Amino acid sequence: MSTSLDPVNLQTIAHGQFGEPFSVLGPHQNEAGCCVRAYQPRATSAVLIDSDNKEYAMHPIALDASYIDAQTGTGEPSGLFEVQLSERPTSYKLAFSNEEHTWQQYDAYAFNSAIGELDQHLFGEGTHQQLYTILGSHLSIINGVTGVHFGVWAPNAKRVSVVGEFNQWDGRMHVMRKHPATGIWDIFVPELHNNTLYKYEIVSDTGAVLPLKNDPYAPYFEQPPGNASIVFQSQFIWSDEKYLKRKAKLNPIETPMAIYEVHAGSWRPNADGRVQSYRELADTLIPYVVENQFTHIELMPITEHPFTGSWGYQPIGLFAPTSRFGSPDDFRYFVDQCHAEDIGVIVDWVPAHFPTDEHGLGLFDGTHLYEHADPKQGFHQDWETLIFNYGRREVANYLYSNAVYWIKEFHLDGLRVDAVASMLYLDYSREEGQWIPNEQGGRENLDAIAFLKRMNELVHAEGGITLAEESTSFPGVSHPTDANGLGFTFKWNMGWMHDTLEYLSKDPAYRKYHHNSLTFGMVYAFSENFCLPISHDEVVYGKGSLLNKMPGDEWQRFANLRACFAYMYLYPGKKLTFMGSEIGQPEEWSHDGSINWGLLEHEPHRKMLSLVRDLNNLYQTQASLHEGDCRGDGFEWIDCNDADQSVVSFYRFAKEDRSNATIAVCNFTPIPRQDYQIGANEPGEYIEVLNTDAAYYGGSDMGNLGRVASQPIPCHDRPHSLSLTLPPLSVIVLRKYATTID
Repeated sequence: MSTSLDPVNLQTIAHGQFGEPFSVLGPHQNEAGCCVRAYQPRATSAVLIDSDNKEYAMHPIALDASYIDAQTGTGEPSGLFEVQLSERPTSYKLAFSNEEHTWQQYDAYAFNSAIGELDQHLFGEGTHQQLYTILGSHLSIINGVTGVHFGVWAPNAKRVSVVGEFNQWDGRMHVMRKHPATGIWDIFVPELHNNTLYKYEIVSDTGAVLPLKNDPYAPYFEQPPGNASIVFQSQFIWSDEKYLKRKAKLNPIETPMAIYEVHAGSWRPNADGRVQSYRELADTLIPYVVENQFTHIELMPITEHPFTGSWGYQPIGLFAPTSRFGSPDDFRYFVDQCHAEDIGVIVDWVPAHFPTDEHGLGLFDGTHLYEHADPKQGFHQDWETLIFNYGRREVANYLYSNAVYWIKEFHLDGLRVDAVASMLYLDYSREEGQWIPNEQGGRENLDAIAFLKRMNELVHAEGGITLAEESTSFPGVSHPTDANGLGFTFKWNMGWMHDTLEYLSKDPAYRKYHHNSLTFGMVYAFSENFCLPISHDEVVYGKGSLLNKMPGDEWQRFANLRACFAYMYLYPGKKLTFMGSEIGQPEEWSHDGSINWGLLEHEPHRKMLSLVRDLNNLYQTQASLHEGDCRGDGFEWIDCNDADQSVVSFYRFAKEDRSNATIAVCNFTPIPRQDYQIGANEPGEYIEVLNTDAAYYGGSDMGNLGRVASQPIPCHDRPHSLSLTLPPLSVIVLRKYATTID
């Protein structure tokens, strides 16, 4: 028997250079019926076994500079075998033998592609919202055979293979099928299973074998220092249907949001130093958050990342919860348990850049596929990372589908998007001559802007919220996209955070000279839907812990910190507190360490936590403190001009009931103020509902004895007034008693 194979193809198959294996291997119709070819370089003989268990010996195909007839056996062994059958077998296995053993397997080249025309069309458009369902690795059943389908985008590759222990990491064994119109490669490998380790071996268009690459869509990875992708199919059964239905009815702009930001690895490691797993965190972190009445947990990035010291902000596996803390289903369990306790889950999402590790996305198929080729566009000088090419629709689609994935597949409540400013500006952290203007000659990254708008639309359509870490005055970050905004739900108010912490770090004797730092933020407070962040970035790299930013002796530092928290909770905007700050931890945060929970054995720290707990409760139970977080009519200064005494006072109002109001008075000096007059809208008796100077919180216990009656004396352009005692370094909160005084 002879074959019509091109001798060049024989050479390239045997040497792992052939990029069209399905044109040669597997079953192929011909005039005589069907020729089946197989490749197994470790075998000396091969047999085809059909569905009726009939065996057909396969003939080795010899390798030479020119074609050698297979039956003569002359030429170099190639690992290629073929057999001619009278008709195409409906199903078959291949039995291979060598001197040591015999093994059987289904032929991967007997299975058609699982990627349909519609999927390819949507991919080509850049509109496939669930791209992760066709690319990556997926347990599948094709023609009654169980295995794993692999798909990857590498349009400029000469050859792509999936490799793993199942084929001795040999790139010649499972060369994938290329779809030229899209640049997608795929293959179904029979009899693989959950937890199979794999990577992609890619040959560039120059013929160079690249370092093994992770699967960009892999749902699971080896724990460091390993980095192989892992096949994983979820078996998790959700139980949060009631939570999701309830959440869908809420308007996040008017709903209280008190976020507890957490670095999972250093929140509370086990006694032996081992980090807590997702399931252990469900047993420890969630009860803590519930007890202290936060509404949301925000996790610093938990997408897979090679370097622990990056805190997750240099991710490689955007579709994989890091295996440092367990499996993807373990993370699903954590989210499900949060929802069972009515706690929302937000995760930091990093679409701004990715690391240069050779097994990652950089030069993925030998070309600048995911990143820009020009370092003026594609390289972050500050972080030494690569920048996504948002203008390439396949890259944008990768990120769109990833954002949707976390909301849809992990039931997350929202994404906090990292480093948005670096995405918006082409000259971000660059000198003149180090950046390329946009097509209009400007500095805005028009592709990134378009990407962010669409991403926000897709996340909102899935019921998620988005929060932008954006530190500039870029307009409309949290405005709807149909109003020419970027479409984020919220924007971090970095200006408020910097001004407030800068002000409170001053010696109280000099604060009067910096009073504008307290009041300026109200000029723009409702230009966006703001979240007030006291985040991890403020307690690292020599900035000092939140407590140690405060001046004075120990008592004054705690008093200042109590006032800081109360001011944040009373000021318009959603709230975010980084772990450890709520207990007044004096040490900076270290990702290699732990929160110093032993501090709670000491009264000042324990009482600080009590204050934060009560502020969370007050914020959630008083409509005036959250319904108007993002509404200008929800706030009024009573007096913002008393710089000499470093006192500010203001009203907070509920959405539709201005009589349901809260008054805040802040004294940012250690000097008590007696008979301090502020204006009031209505007559009556006012209750002091919170006082940060109460002995219960560690203060001097000065205050207004619980209640104070108004006087019919106009003050601050209001018809009535209150005469108050202002404790030192304190915030007091007043609400009008239900029964008025005649």
